[in-house]
Amino acid sequence: ESHKHMYYLKPVSGFLLASLVSFFASISALWLGETILGFEKSPISEIMMAIILGMLVANTIDLPDYFRPGLKFCTSFILRFGIMLLGIRLSLFSAGKFTLIAIPFVLIAITVGLLVVRFLGKKMNLSLQLTGLIAIGTSICGATAIVAAAPIIKAKETEVGYAIACITIFGIVAMFSYPILGNFLFSDTPELAGLFLGVSIHETAQVAGAGMMYQTQYNAPIALDYATVTKLVRNLCMIAVIPIIGVIFTDRNQNMNNSEHSWIRMIPWFIFGFTAMSAIRSLGDIGDKAFMLIEKEQWLQIVTIIKLTAEKFLLVAMSAIGLTTLFSGMRKIGIRPFILGLFAAVLVGMTGLITIYFFADFVISFFE
Repeated sequence: ESHKHMYYLKPVSGFLLASLVSFFASISALWLGETILGFEKSPISEIMMAIILGMLVANTIDLPDYFRPGLKFCTSFILRFGIMLLGIRLSLFSAGKFTLIAIPFVLIAITVGLLVVRFLGKKMNLSLQLTGLIAIGTSICGATAIVAAAPIIKAKETEVGYAIACITIFGIVAMFSYPILGNFLFSDTPELAGLFLGVSIHETAQVAGAGMMYQTQYNAPIALDYATVTKLVRNLCMIAVIPIIGVIFTDRNQNMNNSEHSWIRMIPWFIFGFTAMSAIRSLGDIGDKAFMLIEKEQWLQIVTIIKLTAEKFLLVAMSAIGLTTLFSGMRKIGIRPFILGLFAAVLVGMTGLITIYFFADFVISFFE
């Protein structure tokens, strides 16, 4: 009987440990962003803090084995369910008319980022999975895209931790430097500066931080609006791009082992769920009442609850990834992926900058 109780306690203990780390990650992210850096809303990602704190615990304390089943549950089911619920954030109709202007610039940056990083990763003899995580994290939306892609391409926890570290470091540098660069090139057209910030910076929180800095420093709130909308367009691309990632960044031998319907089989249940949640949000946003039944205010409350639940699930999952990532494993990966991450960040940023500088006026006039 006591063995039976221990069996059920094993998953619970790992889950509780990951939940505790995620709680401290939330507090740390707020404290660093608002108290230390002085932002009104913290641009520091909770997900980044969860992984860092988890890794610090894992590498300073020798965690007993009975935590392992619960941590495994968090990095598998909790992670996938969180990704599915995350789809509620993305409404196809909430981005406004500027969506059409942002789409071509976003698609060019994503395509260049994925293909060039894939090519360079191969030349540098890096693991296909780690290359894929760096490519999608840089091109689409940082940690969220990495988290969503990792189970599809069967990336290791160490690779996920390493990729998120790269994205975080280069994203923070971009968050502070790109508003200055954007104003230098687009001082007369702050909407184009906002477009540049939205296309080029990795994390949604970092884009919001850069937009707020631009707004405060250059008295141009429109830059924040355009940056936010452009980032939403990038986030929406996850629906289409993540299944494609499964093909581009999965070993061909692995693909050959699948059946003839490998394309569909490679799209896991949680990505279908993610797309379904996005569709529900989009349909619910139409009209005065969601689905002609629910008042607008109540619908937005439901969306907020699901969104917060998704974020908490992902936070617990990322804490568990941190708690299972040892520095020795990251040291084995070496410095080369970090160099690839730096190149990927500069590549996506410069692709956005060049295309906007030369073609934005043409695209805007085309849609007017």
